[in-house]
Amino acid sequence: MHAIVQDYYGKQLGSTADLKTSACCDASAVPDWLKPLLSKIHPDVLAKYYGCGLVAPDVLRGKRVLDLGSGSGRDVYALAQLVGPEGSVVGVDMTDEQLDVARGTLDFHAEAFGFRNVEFFKGYIEKLDEIPELEAGSFDVIVSNCVVNLSPDKPAVLAGVHRLLKEGGEFYFSDVYSSRRLPQKLSTHPVLYGECLGGALYWNDFLTLAKRAGFEDPRLVEERPLDVEDAELSRLVEGFEFYSATYRLFKLGELDSSCEDYGQAVIYKGTIETSPHAFVLDGHHSIETGRVFPVCGNTWRMLKDTRFAEHFEFIGDFSRHFGLFPGCGESSPFSTTTREVASAEAPATKGSCC
Repeated sequence: MHAIVQDYYGKQLGSTADLKTSACCDASAVPDWLKPLLSKIHPDVLAKYYGCGLVAPDVLRGKRVLDLGSGSGRDVYALAQLVGPEGSVVGVDMTDEQLDVARGTLDFHAEAFGFRNVEFFKGYIEKLDEIPELEAGSFDVIVSNCVVNLSPDKPAVLAGVHRLLKEGGEFYFSDVYSSRRLPQKLSTHPVLYGECLGGALYWNDFLTLAKRAGFEDPRLVEERPLDVEDAELSRLVEGFEFYSATYRLFKLGELDSSCEDYGQAVIYKGTIETSPHAFVLDGHHSIETGRVFPVCGNTWRMLKDTRFAEHFEFIGDFSRHFGLFPGCGESSPFSTTTREVASAEAPATKGSCC
């Protein structure tokens, strides 16, 4: 599968226009505030970038960031501007032709930005431990833009990411998922694989793998269904549904396996430059500036024990436990009691966490 991907992205594709589907795109369009960053990137890097969207989480200034499957370096050079001269960005890719483009513009971007804070290394994303420059626990944030599906060993990718992240660090990435497990004839089809469809995980298998790797509570940020426009490929995947989705996985050792209620709440200060009115943690948490927002214990830790802490006020602690957080889609395995029914009928007084 490595050979298929290296040939497809190194020799078969000349530009994004050569892709047969839109699968190799993250779930969102590039927001307006990021577009000026792209205007400073070398045209060769943009031309050889195979995808769309841009995986760029909030609060990166001064952070150390790793991009898995960095390709021609477009996302790396955008992220380099976000972390600033006090931060750094590392790109890892296995395709020589892509790395040549990325490395060939190092001087251009250093001059355009006014600082040099970027490195590129050749390697496989499922063998990150074989790249000596990548030290365990040395990254604040790891990103990836529709690349994990191209790996033949996804558990190894997630394990490597977990090892490289600092405690409180985050894996923020977009990828392709399927509605069910693909048969081997589809998962090994060269074009489907290169188009980010053949390697797509069944979404529930992904959640299982993430938890096994130490990411206890995966959070879905956004998603969109994918249409396979190419007629031949569409016939091959008939009956399967594909989705582009962005997840965030936090390396936090004390997360509960479920959303537990400790009577906590947060108040967003509105101090993140790109999110003055509300902070979006995931698809279920849009936290309006200045409003007391009840949260489960996991959401509390994702805000308090990470780079986001300075942007919030925190109410409560873990001294009292009130059971499962209402509205999180889970319930007691025991027979419903009158008290449980009464509690379930009054979630509006508690707010909504998940």
